[in-house]
Amino acid sequence: MRGTPDEVVADLRSWLFDGDAPAPSLVVETSGSTGAPKRVLLTREALLASVRASAARLGATGPWVLAVPPTYVAGVQVIARSLVAGHEPVLLERDGWPEGTGWFVSLVPTQLTRMLDVPDDLAALRRAHTVLLGGGPIGPALRARAADAGVHVVATYGSAETAGGCVYDGLPLDGVAVALGEGGRIRIAGPTLFSAYVDQPDLTREVLVDGWFVTSDAGRFDEDGRLVLIGRVDDVIVSGGLNVPGPAVAERLRAHPAIDAVEVLGVPDEEWGNRVVAFVSLVEEGAQRPPGDLETELRDWVAGPHPRAWAPRQFVVLDDIPLLANGKPDRQGLVSLVEEVAQQPSRDQDTIS
Repeated sequence: MRGTPDEVVADLRSWLFDGDAPAPSLVVETSGSTGAPKRVLLTREALLASVRASAARLGATGPWVLAVPPTYVAGVQVIARSLVAGHEPVLLERDGWPEGTGWFVSLVPTQLTRMLDVPDDLAALRRAHTVLLGGGPIGPALRARAADAGVHVVATYGSAETAGGCVYDGLPLDGVAVALGEGGRIRIAGPTLFSAYVDQPDLTREVLVDGWFVTSDAGRFDEDGRLVLIGRVDDVIVSGGLNVPGPAVAERLRAHPAIDAVEVLGVPDEEWGNRVVAFVSLVEEGAQRPPGDLETELRDWVAGPHPRAWAPRQFVVLDDIPLLANGKPDRQGLVSLVEEVAQQPSRDQDTIS
């Protein structure tokens, strides 16, 4: 998809409802948050299957607010859900929040975190039927904060290859199957799957196996049979011969009162193979504290419930975590920032053997 929001709405309307529309498939790019973007082919049947299954799970339809870029799958889905329900999508940047209740919106965690602090945004979100939240780690602290504020949030998991979110609050949508492969790698089947990557037949065959999409994500099922996303398979940082789950470290750091936002990645290191690096932005009161003391406190904070080896060996303090156009953290950009940081990696006194 290409163009302004209005152009994308018009193109999608024609593609969805004009029987003579020439293109049998829609091309949607992935975000490229961990590498080169891929161009994904989605059929009308796959997109509409997702739209119908989403409406069935939410138990209602209505107008949708477009608060994410229209050219990625989350924005495409917002527009399609609204049009199929018989409503023009509300373009947030131009139209503002709709009045009344019964409408829907899709956000990424960074957006929701910020909107909860803005009175007008919070008042609007309280009027929404549902806020779909996807595109990044959704910790219990953010879910609890939204619930306490009176905002109804449904966490989604999916990708461009699955026509957007296909697992809602840990449960697959109707018709979608989820299984775990070796190492907890998530596999997905069902009518919402993409048909191919454009001009990448080898990669297509690698990830579409016997009717299943083999993702790059790891997960587990909880005691209620709900899928719990652990993170990308490559989010496990091998440091000093030990496996450190980056998402778990990041989630612990997000719970510290001095931290506003955080991303935890592995960066190549001659001594450790990879070192655990936390990229953080601080809340105002945290920014006034001595960096050295705060780093020690944050390491101890991580080591409280987790092994000491999980504590980051380097902290990079930023004004804001850089984001891609779709609101996801720019992981490639963050890794490149390490080379620009003058401060050498600080070493914890504990060693990994």
